[in-house]
This record gives sequence, C-alpha cells and structure tokens, in this order.
Amino acid sequence: MGMGGRIQAISGPTVTVDLKGLKLYERVYVGNAMLTGEVVRLEKEKAVIQIYEDTRGLAVGEPVKGVGMPLTVRLGPGLLGGMFDGLQRPLERLRQDMGPFITGGKEVYALDYMKRWKFTPVLKAGEAPTMGTVIGTVDEGAFKHYIMCGNYSGVKVAHMRDGDISLDEPLGEYEDGREIPGCNEWPVRMARPYRRKFAPAEPLITGQRSIDFLFPLARGGTAIFPGGFGTGKTILEQSVAKFADVDIVVYVGCGERGNEMADMIAEFEELQDPWSKRPLRERTVLVVNTSNMPVAAREASIYTAVTMAEYYRDMGYHVLFLADSLSRWAEALREISASLEEMPGEEGYPTYLASRLSGFLERAGVVETMNGRIGSLSMILSVSPPGGDFTEPVTQACLRTTGAFLMLDTSLAHRRHYPAINWFQSYSLYAKEVAGHYREKVSAEWDEMLLRCRQLLQQEEALREVAEIVGAEGLQDTDRMLMRTAERIRTEFLQQNAYSDDAFSPPDRTLAIIKGIVNDHDRAMGKLKQGASLEEAV
Repeated sequence: MGMGGRIQAISGPTVTVDLKGLKLYERVYVGNAMLTGEVVRLEKEKAVIQIYEDTRGLAVGEPVKGVGMPLTVRLGPGLLGGMFDGLQRPLERLRQDMGPFITGGKEVYALDYMKRWKFTPVLKAGEAPTMGTVIGTVDEGAFKHYIMCGNYSGVKVAHMRDGDISLDEPLGEYEDGREIPGCNEWPVRMARPYRRKFAPAEPLITGQRSIDFLFPLARGGTAIFPGGFGTGKTILEQSVAKFADVDIVVYVGCGERGNEMADMIAEFEELQDPWSKRPLRERTVLVVNTSNMPVAAREASIYTAVTMAEYYRDMGYHVLFLADSLSRWAEALREISASLEEMPGEEGYPTYLASRLSGFLERAGVVETMNGRIGSLSMILSVSPPGGDFTEPVTQACLRTTGAFLMLDTSLAHRRHYPAINWFQSYSLYAKEVAGHYREKVSAEWDEMLLRCRQLLQQEEALREVAEIVGAEGLQDTDRMLMRTAERIRTEFLQQNAYSDDAFSPPDRTLAIIKGIVNDHDRAMGKLKQGASLEEAV
C-alpha cells in the first residue's frame, strides 16, 4: 500500500484529499470503508478523487491511501461465463456474501483462486519469454485458454509446473527467482499491445437479414445502433450477442434497467449457441452496471469490459464487444465532468467527449497479436439520443469514427416492424470489403439479389407518394405489383421475430428468401406484360 492522507472535502462522488505524490488515474482507497476511487485531478497541495461507489456516510478527516497503480483488471482463466460490475467484482460472489444489495468497500477478487485447472505448459526451461508469449494452456469450457507472459519478460525460465494448479500458485519460476503467475493485471485505460493492425475484410455474420444483407458488418469493425425510446435497441443487441459468428461475446449493460439485464441473463442461461451447440453462457462475459448502481463506476465499466475483450483477442479469438448504451456512459462522463467543474461543451457534455470516444473505438480491429496469432475485436454500440434526435453530440461523435450506422426508426417501431432498421438512412462502409466473401462462400448471385432488393425498395418509395394522392386503385398493374413485392420484402424478409425460430437466419437462408421473392416478382411481371390481370399474375 502506498502513502496516506486525509479527506478535506466531499461533493457527491468527488472527494478532495491532502495527499501529495499521487499520479493521475492512480487507484486509491478512500475512508474507513475503503471505497475504491481514482485520481482525476492533481493540484499543488491536494488531489481530487472520483469514487466509484456510493459515498453516503463518508466524512471529512477519514483516511485515504494510494495504491501506487491505476485501475486494473485481473486477466486469467475463469472470466468466461462470469458476471462482473464496472470494477470487475464478481456479482454472484457478492450476492453470496452480502445478499441482493451490494454495500460499498467490499474488495473481491474477480477470479476464483480456489478453483483448480489442468495446466499444460508450452514454455520449456531455458526459454526466455517476451510479452505475449504463451506460457501454457488450460481448458476453459469449450475454449483453450492461453496463459500469456505479462510485462515481466526477457529472463530465462528455470522450471515449469505441469498438472492441476490454482491461480494463487506459481506456474513456474524464472532463473532470477521470480515466480511465473497464472494471471496478470492490466490498466483498463491502456490498450493492450499488438504487432500490427489489418483492415477488416471478413463479414461478421449476425443472423439478422437486414444487417447481413443490406448493411454488412465486418470482423474487427465498429457499428452503432442509434434509436429513440422503444425502437428495440436492447433486443437487437441481445439477438446479435446470441447469434453472431464469433468465438466470445463481451456484453456491457451500461446504465440500462436492471429488469432488462435480469431477463437477458435468465435467457442466456437457457439458450444454446447456434454455432457450437453448447450453452450460450459459456462463451459470454457480462459486465453489469445498471441504472441503480453507482454512476461513476459506469464510466469505468466499458474500459473494464474492453480490456477483457482484448485479452481474449490476444489469444487469437474473434471477440464481439457490445455496449448498451453508450449514451448512458456519456451521461456519466457529463456528470463527472460537472462535479469537477470542468468547462462544458455542447449540451453540457465535456469538451473531450469526441476524443475520448475515438480513443475507445480505436481499440477495435483485426490484429496480429504479440505471439503471432490473428485475432479480432468487433464493437457494436447502441446509442439512445434524447427524443430520437440524431444531431446530438454522442451520435455525431460516433459517426466520425464508426464504420456502420444502423438507424433505428421510431415510425417503423410504431408499425411493429422489428428490427426497426431504416433501409434508406442506414449505411455500412464495409459492404465492398466483405462482398467478395459472400460471393465466394454463399453464392455468385449475392450482389445481383442485393441490387434488385435495393431497386425494388427505392422504386416503391417513389411510388408511395403517387399512391397517397391517386390511391392504390389509380396505379397501373405493374406499379401495384411492385408495391406488393416491396411489402413482401418488408414483412417476409426484413422483419424478424427475435422470439421465434426465425430469430437467426444464416446467409444461405437469407439469400433463398430474397431470391424467392424476386423470382416471384419477375414471373408476375412477365405475365402482366403478356396481358394477364394482376389477380391472374400473382
């Protein structure tokens, strides 16, 4: 433990202390309750600390101790299937210790140090590992967990253990006497290193036809789902989390309603992964910081989660990071900034909102890891603009750096069209990069069907204004046929029920559905040209 001082002033979650020698973003323990905090401002004789827990009962004059290191997460076997709060405290273990209501100041290790793992060493005596070198492996559910060397590297290994181990036991020893740990810590605000980054080229298959077909996502890419209240952001993100073609999912409930998270967790316990046929919970890490939990921890929660996602990416896995919702995170940032009396920017958000978001989104990508493997980290973030106003600062800041914009339309949601993705306002910058994959792996007709689908929807949009004026009966049979086909595309193709067997649509099925609709349209149009009536042609 580092140096100590005393509390001088308290303002909500912000505390001023007379402790010199601290560093910016250093972790501290505040008060007799040992609440976790982080240094957010340094002045000549004092430091300002942001506390990540409820500060009720805290008093001036209580002790403060610096830890000497920033806010970190523990990385090792046992994260998969886990559920943590914004500070990586395991919620299930907290519930066992405290009951359903969490009290402050409880320090609980994120990993289970009593559980035993079958360890298989990869490193041999006499080898000198560097950062990222695989030391050995353990089986973590269906996944092989590669235990990697941390910052301590360049020294030869004296000996390695083999067999059952627990995380509080060393895996071996270096020649200088230092122990080789089974887990390591990493600062949450620092991106994990890699050798090089590649441009996204493979599609991220979500099972949602409107996304995979019209606005494809890419592994290692970023996307946002902005939408007003009731447009289905949470259900869409949860559907993607269930069915996306990735190895591991890290899901952050950032400021969302607790009952929604409880329903999702209960559903995840029962569902089966459509790709591996194993329980879905086995490949998922949940970070839960709901709206009734301390707001300051909400700001840290997405960094806690993305660091764990990067850790599995470094093993060579394809990882999907989902945050619901980024607006709640930005509101927490605004609240913290206001308590620090910083200069407000647009709509009261801090002036560094855009740069903070850009720095976070840059942590996505396809990379060659430090041990030579290829891994990817994809990000899908929901945004809740107040009143459905997409010109607000959070949506605009995301638009500058994300590769896909999937606008959730309130009018579509009111018509019970889910997912309520607006097919005219949305876009994906990855369409050209991933088109070749669909042509080769699914069908050479993919591009042709995509073009026909877009044309039919655009033609129907132009006809709709005419139909509103003259009525559907005033249109020619060919135009009425086109509107009927576009209606089929919307109801049979673009709509998907998240609670039915149609919730997941693989690419070959997606192509078969749209191809059937387009072929029916072409046959009907051929009959109309030969003089048949609309009723005969259908």
